[in-house]
Amino acid sequence: MFDHCIYFNTTALARSLEREWANAYKAFGLTPPQGFMLRAVLAKPGIVQSELASELAISRSTATRTLDGLQKLMFIERRLTASDGRETAIHPTGEALRIKDQLNAASAAVTKRLKAELGEERFATTVASVKDARSSLD
Repeated sequence: MFDHCIYFNTTALARSLEREWANAYKAFGLTPPQGFMLRAVLAKPGIVQSELASELAISRSTATRTLDGLQKLMFIERRLTASDGRETAIHPTGEALRIKDQLNAASAAVTKRLKAELGEERFATTVASVKDARSSLD
């Protein structure tokens, strides 16, 4: 019925991927959005919230809620920037740094499993096509 519907098919794919990533991040007490955000903060300590939201293609309010959760879990801390007192820089805590390698390994394991199931070329083509479509609609 919805074979040619981009909304239905991408949403169904998103639900499947959500389950994969939820299982990967469960051991850390993180949701998939928290896991990806923490990985971004670990990759760029001191990233400002607006840049983080942009990089993750989410709204500032969504970023705020996700950061609130990470802060409650004591994985990040917010610091006002010297250049603009309204902007906060996000820094990983020692606890976040402690799990960094395991978090990245869990993510790599999911990607490896998906590549094995889909095939390397199909995986790469799918990611590139979805990314291109997303960019075209932004």
